[in-house]
Amino acid sequence: MTHQPANHQCSAETIASVGENESLRRTISRLNASDYALVGPGDDCAVVRTEHGSFVVTTDTMVQDHDFKLEWSSWFDLGWKAVATNVSDVAAMGARPTTLVVALIAPTSTLVADLEAFADGLREACLQLAPGCAVVGGDLASGSQVVISVTAHGDLEGRAPVLRSGAVVGDMLAIGGTLGQAACGLELLMSNNDDAASAYNEWVDVQRRPQPPVALGIVAADAGATSMLDVSDGLAKDASRIARASRVDIVIDASQLIGFEAVLEGAAQALSLANPHLVEMGRPNLAAEAYCRKWVLTGGEDHGLLATFPSGVTLPRGFKRIGEVRAAAGDPTAYLRTSAAGKTTETPVTDLGWDSVRD
Repeated sequence: MTHQPANHQCSAETIASVGENESLRRTISRLNASDYALVGPGDDCAVVRTEHGSFVVTTDTMVQDHDFKLEWSSWFDLGWKAVATNVSDVAAMGARPTTLVVALIAPTSTLVADLEAFADGLREACLQLAPGCAVVGGDLASGSQVVISVTAHGDLEGRAPVLRSGAVVGDMLAIGGTLGQAACGLELLMSNNDDAASAYNEWVDVQRRPQPPVALGIVAADAGATSMLDVSDGLAKDASRIARASRVDIVIDASQLIGFEAVLEGAAQALSLANPHLVEMGRPNLAAEAYCRKWVLTGGEDHGLLATFPSGVTLPRGFKRIGEVRAAAGDPTAYLRTSAAGKTTETPVTDLGWDSVRD
């Protein structure tokens, strides 16, 4: 269970009124300590120890009104999400998240209490998603909108990194974690249907505070995963990334997605029934099915782990088989296989999903 920020004194203070040093002091004091940092926040650089000689590093940026809206997300949510999106990338390499460096740009009118809530979100996400990991440094600057940039590090602990390029013909395709829930939550928020968003607030919560299965990254690596990445931009698009990197075709079996779609049916029905045009046409059920398929196939931000495993290997607990790897018939791509009336169809789905510079 996450802890909301406590009440703060002098809540009307802004980062401009107290200055950079005091703003940083109050923020840093709220962060947890890292098991891996020899030198933490406060110096020009953090000093991080590694025991096995190799580590991974990644970075991600969240921009206001492109990746999040302050009307929908609290500052605590932003801190949580900033951690979640980065530790999931580390996990997808088969590494253990160790340290984070966070840079924040915020308007000068930003309340210090908001900054403190942001730090609380960073801390709680580290403690719950990646125990032992912590923020060990960063930067604070002013600007016209909120921009959050995180650099994350992870220890491979002697393991070889699990790359996107390792999928082999005959491998199983499997997913660890959830699909479509964050996309459903986003659609509920965008619908301005407060009743539906309240009724299905669990999906809204996944959008605001993703729950990536970080521990499954090491589990998959130890089980022999040949390739892996986190589903941040949609199952279809991320499967196609494995296909291109490994020079194979990835086939997603639609029948294996039914369970992920089923849990979202209630929210899809609520949105469909709220659309007078669909009701008038007598097609809310068909629209609900389309919502569910779209969310599961193209929705990102659940940050589940998509991996391939050698054929015949027992999938580790937490992973579900959803397809397979086969030889590329032309340009490597991802396909969705559907069956109806005894006929099987395979449709390319490579271009479906979120594009961070186009969407």
